[in-house]
Amino acid sequence: VDGFVAHVAVFREIEMLDVRPMQSAIPNIKFRQADLMQLPPDMMECCDSVSSLHAIEHFGLGRYGDPLDCMGHIKAINNIHQMLQPNGTFYFSVPIGSPRVEFNAHRIFAVGYLMGLFENKYAVSSFSYVDDKGDFFENAAMDTISVKENFGCYDGCGIFVLKKITG
Repeated sequence: VDGFVAHVAVFREIEMLDVRPMQSAIPNIKFRQADLMQLPPDMMECCDSVSSLHAIEHFGLGRYGDPLDCMGHIKAINNIHQMLQPNGTFYFSVPIGSPRVEFNAHRIFAVGYLMGLFENKYAVSSFSYVDDKGDFFENAAMDTISVKENFGCYDGCGIFVLKKITG
């Protein structure tokens, strides 16, 4: 709540979903407790955009009270696709680098692996990243070598703007 959500809530209402309960009511934040590994039926095609900024890498690891599920991140990406209206936008960021699970923390994803998860679901509108030194690279070209080498990152941050593919 203290990052992106709070910034948006300053100027408009925002809906926030979390597997954990939220104790306090905050103006302009509409909270719903939900597990995106199990999409509630009323959430199909309900959003024109969804933001998942440094969340999906935790899904299924149990750190935040969610059930253990090695496919948790895949279920979340697929369920967000179902949540989006046709041509909806998915703002997505996760750690990128050599694929692994950091104990009691999060997953780090290979960019090529993510591209495979997006196939036939999302078109990449833009890709930016923050490298291991903290430098930001906006609208990076998704060439084969850079993708294969995870843009030189071991523990970077991939930032995707994705459009839902329909049909």
